[in-house]
Amino acid sequence: MTLDIPREYCLLGLRFNRLIDGFVDAYFGAEALRAQVAAELLPDPRNLARRAKELRTELPSAGLAPARADYLDGQLAALEVSGRKLAGDEIGFVEEVEGYFQVRPDYGDQAAYAEAHIALEELLPGEGSLGDRYRAYRSADELPAARVRDVVLAFSSALRDRVRATYGLPDAETVEYEIVGDRPWSGFNYYKGNFASVVAINSDLPMRAADVPSLVAHESYPGHHTEHCRKERLLVDEARHAEQTIFLVNTPECLMAEGLADLGLRATVGAGWGAWATEVYADLGIRFDGERVEQIGKALLPLATVRQDVVMMLHDRGASDDEAVAYLARWSLLPDERARKALTFYRDPLWRAYTSTYVEGYRLLRGWLDAGGDFLRLLDEPLTPRAIAAELAA
Repeated sequence: MTLDIPREYCLLGLRFNRLIDGFVDAYFGAEALRAQVAAELLPDPRNLARRAKELRTELPSAGLAPARADYLDGQLAALEVSGRKLAGDEIGFVEEVEGYFQVRPDYGDQAAYAEAHIALEELLPGEGSLGDRYRAYRSADELPAARVRDVVLAFSSALRDRVRATYGLPDAETVEYEIVGDRPWSGFNYYKGNFASVVAINSDLPMRAADVPSLVAHESYPGHHTEHCRKERLLVDEARHAEQTIFLVNTPECLMAEGLADLGLRATVGAGWGAWATEVYADLGIRFDGERVEQIGKALLPLATVRQDVVMMLHDRGASDDEAVAYLARWSLLPDERARKALTFYRDPLWRAYTSTYVEGYRLLRGWLDAGGDFLRLLDEPLTPRAIAAELAA
């Protein structure tokens, strides 16, 4: 009898969540599997790693389509690494990231960072250091706390209309937004299944007007919520791919999801999104210089790899928090408070490697889209980073 690998994969992911709460980002599959795992003894991570390896060896005889088998193979390989880490194996940080996400992280180019600073000097003229001017620009862009929900809902509605017209969504889909605190991230999508999401927005740091369009695009339309909805309809409901009912942290699917979500505003609005955002804000009675914000955002793009540099400094080179904060202050121009807040994410045992999903995911998928890739495929197909890399190399 052929082993039901998708079912076993779901069980394996649920067992990891017994060891690390939050390892399962979303699950809307059979409740019987969740109940089965809940009734078991606490698993041994070494056994979980061994089981992941066993399932990989069974994949060639499972009769699955090549793309589906490639997806499961990548997910299981990442789970084997997670099991080994939890069991106490020494795995270098770079190898850990590569084992999770099928990409090998590297430090950014400080010459490119310096050029980005030159561009920002022109866009942010005035007295004082560039860091002072950039921080003043960010401070002036902060939204009053009482307006955040209205602004988020307005952009959610505007982007939802565009996504419905461009890519399509199930009629029953919904997103609810809630404001939370004391989290290591700025926003988080909790997908509940049945085409419903709850998006949590962290209130620990002020929300900037410039960030709302990309945040909503990332978490909802056409980002995480849209991807989950389309995959639930196409891969779960229609194709019966049970493995798509569970979403696991520190696996290749995370790099794909974060990369496509970070490209969501580009895919839905495109160049000129600043002028579009200005109109949305105008309807709310809020002044917003979207064209300037878009120019500054473009100048900042080369600095996106600074955060990966910092994580590698911390975990690959053993840098201190003070060294990491100084590096962030120098290149990302962040104030001390914001930089130290970022370290809570970079130091978190579950999330420390996850930073590479944003940096390498954006880099990989942007290159693929620039080469003619179709954003709709990212939403609908079980693609992997190595499959995308292979298409780029072909």
